[in-house]
Amino acid sequence: MSDVTTTDLYEVTMAMSYLREGMRAPAGFSLFVRDLPPGRGFLVAAGLESALDFLAHYRVERDDVEEFANALHRPVGDLEPLLGLSFEGEVRAVPEGRVVFAGEPLLEVTAPLPQAQLVETYLLNQLCHQTVVASKAARCVLAAAGRPVVDFSLRRTHGPWAGLQAARLGALVGFAGTSNVAAATALDIPASGTMAHSYIEAFPGEEEAFRAFAHAHPGPVTFLVDTYNTEQGVRIAARVLAELRRGPGCAIRLDSGDLDALARRSRAILDAAGLADVRIVASGGLDEYGVDRLVRAGAPIDVYAVGTKVGVAADAPYLDAAYKLVEYDGRPVMKLSSTKVTAPGRKQVFRRAGRPDVIALAGEEPPDSAQPLLRTVMRGGRRTWSPDHWQDARKRFREDLAALPAPALRIKDPEPVPPVWSEALARLTASVRADIEARLRPEGRVAPSDTAVSRSGPLSAHTH
Repeated sequence: MSDVTTTDLYEVTMAMSYLREGMRAPAGFSLFVRDLPPGRGFLVAAGLESALDFLAHYRVERDDVEEFANALHRPVGDLEPLLGLSFEGEVRAVPEGRVVFAGEPLLEVTAPLPQAQLVETYLLNQLCHQTVVASKAARCVLAAAGRPVVDFSLRRTHGPWAGLQAARLGALVGFAGTSNVAAATALDIPASGTMAHSYIEAFPGEEEAFRAFAHAHPGPVTFLVDTYNTEQGVRIAARVLAELRRGPGCAIRLDSGDLDALARRSRAILDAAGLADVRIVASGGLDEYGVDRLVRAGAPIDVYAVGTKVGVAADAPYLDAAYKLVEYDGRPVMKLSSTKVTAPGRKQVFRRAGRPDVIALAGEEPPDSAQPLLRTVMRGGRRTWSPDHWQDARKRFREDLAALPAPALRIKDPEPVPPVWSEALARLTASVRADIEARLRPEGRVAPSDTAVSRSGPLSAHTH
């Protein structure tokens, strides 16, 4: 299986028809999120790097044609028109790490229609998954209020590749490290880890386990203390750490129970033993909501390890995203289906300090001193945007986060800042809508009811 055949079947059937009909003119597609997931005040753009790698190497080979033919139960010869097809288009996109909102294009593709169509599924897959996980991870960083957050998600992400992405996305939004060795090595992310309950259980008792672990690891160590009785485990860990005199950097980890109460009792035990520099790490089903509760309660927890709920974005595991045709052969197009109206034309998003973003047409001049979010990252099928390191994206994220109003940053009941439309985009949308309705309306009859309902869609957006 290749990346080329990692697609929905209808992309192939449509591309074949386009080629048969000679429809190879430039087509503009816009990838955007219709609505923010529940409980989100913003999204963090992510997935562009893997999307660009895919497009830069896209080429339909003989094996791909054979796979397509097999899936369609058709002779290989019928699929021959696809052979050798590569991506030769232009891509404009929001760089990774930037804060975005519903309705704003994350990426726009302009390419010959069959090419632009065939890449839809893979692009949605990469940007949707990574944006939703990055956005969840960003909220964990906010909830931790300056305390380190570590990625522990690999064992329960939806496959090893998703785990690698989760580690990278955590680093992108400010995580301090990851337990994922492959990600730490490949992406230069600090590796972080402790021990499992099985390690403790393999020894006659906790003291033997802690001493053996410390003998194997001469540097700072972290002892898991809740295998049997948490308070007793903390006392044993304190005794061993005091005897070893390892110095700063050592920690205990709490992985279950009432983390607030246990952290307070653990802190008291450690301080009484003269171990004020030994940190407390908390884990066990945490995400931004759990971290927020503990931080607000004043729990003496120094580091938060988040895993399952963040790696799969458990409370909002998908984006209501779309990849829609907005222009073909110079003609702006739009969809009028009820609740799923799209806006025509290639676009730009302008960010204004202290004011809502403006979604405008691609050729418009920026209002005031606004900053354009979409950058040209590929032209003629070749990257014009240098490969981006997660550290570069982290810098963009921090700058955007600092500019968001406080209500958008809330963990509970956040308030997003909806973008507005430019007057030119509103006029074009109204014009294209009127043309479509005129073409579809039988003479002497009113427009279909679902088209009328759709007026509460994008056209209800305010203009700046």
